[in-house]
Amino acid sequence: MSDEKLHTLRHSLSHVMAEAILHLFPDVKFAIGPAIENGFYYDFEFGEKKISEEDFPAIEKEMRKILATNSDFVREEISREAALERFKNQPYKIELIQDLPEGETISIFTQDGFCDLCRGPHVSNTREINAQSFKLAKIAGAYWRGDSARPMLTRVYAFAFEKPNDLKEYLKMLEEAEKRDHRKLGVQMDLFHLDTEDPGQIFWHPNGWQLYVTLQDYMRQKVSADGYQEVNTPAIMPRSLWERSGHWGHYQKNMFITESEKRIFAVKPMNCPGALEIFKSRTRSYKDLPLRLAEFGHCVRNEPSGTLHGIMRVRGFVQDDAHIICTEDQIESEVEKFCRLLLDVYKDFGFEKNLIVKLSTMPEDHVGTEETWRQAEKKLGAACNAAGMEYEIQPGEGAFYGPKLEYTLVDALGRQWQCGTIQLDYQLPGPERLNAEYVGADNAKHNPVMLHRAVLGSIERFLGILIENYAGAFPAWLAFEQVAVVPIASTFDDYAKEVDAALKAAGIRSNAYLDDGNMKAKIKLVSSEHKTPYILVVGKNEMESKTVSCRFRFSSGLEQRTFQLQEFVEYVKEKNATHFNGI
Repeated sequence: MSDEKLHTLRHSLSHVMAEAILHLFPDVKFAIGPAIENGFYYDFEFGEKKISEEDFPAIEKEMRKILATNSDFVREEISREAALERFKNQPYKIELIQDLPEGETISIFTQDGFCDLCRGPHVSNTREINAQSFKLAKIAGAYWRGDSARPMLTRVYAFAFEKPNDLKEYLKMLEEAEKRDHRKLGVQMDLFHLDTEDPGQIFWHPNGWQLYVTLQDYMRQKVSADGYQEVNTPAIMPRSLWERSGHWGHYQKNMFITESEKRIFAVKPMNCPGALEIFKSRTRSYKDLPLRLAEFGHCVRNEPSGTLHGIMRVRGFVQDDAHIICTEDQIESEVEKFCRLLLDVYKDFGFEKNLIVKLSTMPEDHVGTEETWRQAEKKLGAACNAAGMEYEIQPGEGAFYGPKLEYTLVDALGRQWQCGTIQLDYQLPGPERLNAEYVGADNAKHNPVMLHRAVLGSIERFLGILIENYAGAFPAWLAFEQVAVVPIASTFDDYAKEVDAALKAAGIRSNAYLDDGNMKAKIKLVSSEHKTPYILVVGKNEMESKTVSCRFRFSSGLEQRTFQLQEFVEYVKEKNATHFNGI
């Protein structure tokens, strides 16, 4: 079934659900009920009789009764006056009708006697919908038209697919995703916590911060080897800079504002203006280009609290950000170079095989000539192909200032995450914005082009993706605890300390578990909760032969091998050096 037909099926089911809820809750008021990814929802205002998830079985039963009627979805065009009369007891429908432009066609759809204001399309008949291919999912609150000053409505979500087996597979995936939820694992593995008094900010614990630093240092090494220079710009910058950059006019509602000495400042929501201020700090020549400036800059955005999600959607975050300032002739080679860097990084996490690349082209609201846009899009596409990547076109999805490439990875559960991006910007360094200039070979001043790019995106979000992708069982090079040294009994604590010290001296993240607890309990802790890749059990034989008995962490259980201590050190160092995506 095509995406369009599945969308139609889901939207038709939203009408069936609305009818079923009307049967069970006669005083309900209807708002809107669109199809969404993996299903649909409908917003309602309930009267005195409230709805809960305990009502879901009754609603689903009623929906199946409606589907069994084999009713046609009948479209009818009516006048504004007739529509207002038809929905006179439905205030949200009345508002929607009144907001329609004069002369616009008003259509309604009716099935099994239930009528709804709708543009459509819908399936022809309820028999086209399999009665076992949907399931009500959850209830949430939603402000009418997304306005917090308007009534809070009850949103009922549902999953829907063409076939029952598709639904079954999706529910199975959700069950597995629940086990992998980074918020749960974050607590279990003692990685971080979130405080309701400080929404959207992350408190990193030692285990989690070790992960964070390891990932950041990995990226630092990658970009340094690729010709970037690392910089750092202020967290708070003046309103005047944000006005010149255009962010004040377009992004102010998402910025945290402060005032000092009668001047207004903003906490930076992005790093781009700072990079250009560094470029402008002295006279630049064409020989200085391309200039690649990397910054792990901490950004803060005033995201609505309702959109926050664990560490994947936060207010305070750090991007593996970089800005490439170059000439127009250098665009293609720099984009190709970035594509290769991105592929190299994603390969170390096992994400290179199913990578999805999209080229977002000129939107209706854009600046610059169409000829310039087409040339820029051609350059991005050619660079992408030169790096060995194929891409899809996303028509009209470019930024107003230029086209971009977006890179979406696919995790272990088949979920897609858009992470990397490279955006071509003619505007910010131009004369109407921050007016960055370099002296060309002709001794005249020219404005450069700017490429905004990130491989991981937000480090916080990428770590959330990794936690769920690996179910907390990170590759050994990334794990916060690479080795756990567990003595069979306290008699062997001294040798355990010796082993631990040798590992730490080699730069391996190791911990010796020397408390009086049971050995099996310790192994369970480090294997099940810490998910430590290497567990070294040491006793009399190991102490006398200066060896270690290593239990490897595998999804199927623990496998064992004996190493000489130095042999094991070299084994781990080799795996770390190659960023082997396993243990």
